[in-house]
Amino acid sequence: MNLNQELQNLNNRMDKCQRKLAAAIQRDDKVIMKQFKNELQKLKKKVQNVKHRQSAEVSSKSKDVKSLAFNRVLTKAEQADMGKLKKSVKGLVVVHPMTAVGRGMGLKEVTGFAPKPF
Repeated sequence: MNLNQELQNLNNRMDKCQRKLAAAIQRDDKVIMKQFKNELQKLKKKVQNVKHRQSAEVSSKSKDVKSLAFNRVLTKAEQADMGKLKKSVKGLVVVHPMTAVGRGMGLKEVTGFAPKPF
């Protein structure tokens, strides 16, 4: 299971526990309230762990991309025919600013990274 799915599942479980906790509070059921409060604490810790792993994964990907020797902003024509560009440039990595890696690197435009100038 990838990290996004795992995070979504944890958030769904937290939401379910919060709704059940609210129902237990209305009934004034102390045992169930305690049980769901403990469950929520455990789930919050797991969510923090998954988010930390996600950020570490993104930072390692951006570090790998930044280590490539050459980079430049891609023109609209190059973006339109990405297949041709990728075939002509060996080892090209294209990073869009709206992806997690692009946001992590602080990019404003679609940028290509490659080991050699292109």
